[in-house]
Amino acid sequence: MSRKLVIAIEGCCHGELDNIYKQLLDRQKHINKKIDLLLICGDFQAIRNVTDLACMSCPDKYKQIGGFHRYYTGQRVAPVPTIFVGGNHEAGNHLRELYYGGWVAPNIYYMGNSGVIKFGGLRIGGISGIFKDFDYAKGYYERPPFRGHSRSSLHHARAYEAFKMLQIRQPLDIVVSHDWPQYIERHGNTDELLRKKPFFRAEVDRGELGSPVNSMLLEILRPAWWFSAHLHVRFTAQVQSQASIFGGGWNSIPPYDKCNAVAPASESNKDEI
Repeated sequence: MSRKLVIAIEGCCHGELDNIYKQLLDRQKHINKKIDLLLICGDFQAIRNVTDLACMSCPDKYKQIGGFHRYYTGQRVAPVPTIFVGGNHEAGNHLRELYYGGWVAPNIYYMGNSGVIKFGGLRIGGISGIFKDFDYAKGYYERPPFRGHSRSSLHHARAYEAFKMLQIRQPLDIVVSHDWPQYIERHGNTDELLRKKPFFRAEVDRGELGSPVNSMLLEILRPAWWFSAHLHVRFTAQVQSQASIFGGGWNSIPPYDKCNAVAPASESNKDEI
């Protein structure tokens, strides 16, 4: 009988690869098992140099080179195979070079804007970015050098990525995203979530927490596991499979108004960084 894979899940990375790998190696010793794979759910920040840093969309107080450049140059090598999707705070110029995915450093693989890969017999799907209704139906209009709003819009999920994911014919074991699926809080302990993050209440009450696109993909693709980050809180939910709310089947893609449920919030969410 083949050995079961041991997989570690990291939420937002924010350039802290050294700390993450140190904790993983410590964990390996503690459990006396080899960790086979690390999945990172966005905000990886594959920053190679100051040019990449200048292209990252975030408040200046959060901008830092981080540790990725040491893995990029080969000064260090990731001790665990690492796969990640993009978030909304990335070196967009770097990741745009790898739209379809690819190796950003030895043993570290980016899944691209959306896609599926196979690791150790597992089928893993990934979709990068966050949902913004005003960019969802658009193409990728951003052009280098990325300035102003384009630094942010680079990381806004597009309908084309959802359409690509809906071409999948084989079951997925895992899907990794940055944005939570919309309404996922209704399938777990919502009260506990709101105790930890009371600022989410208004979005929860309005049904605006998370991505309607990811909710649709969850409903149709039905992976065994779905991991997300973005909101900086641990939350577990269990969703019962049922007939697709969109009808059709594997090839269907909802009309734009079906995925236009999230309007720009009038209130800021200080934990959505």
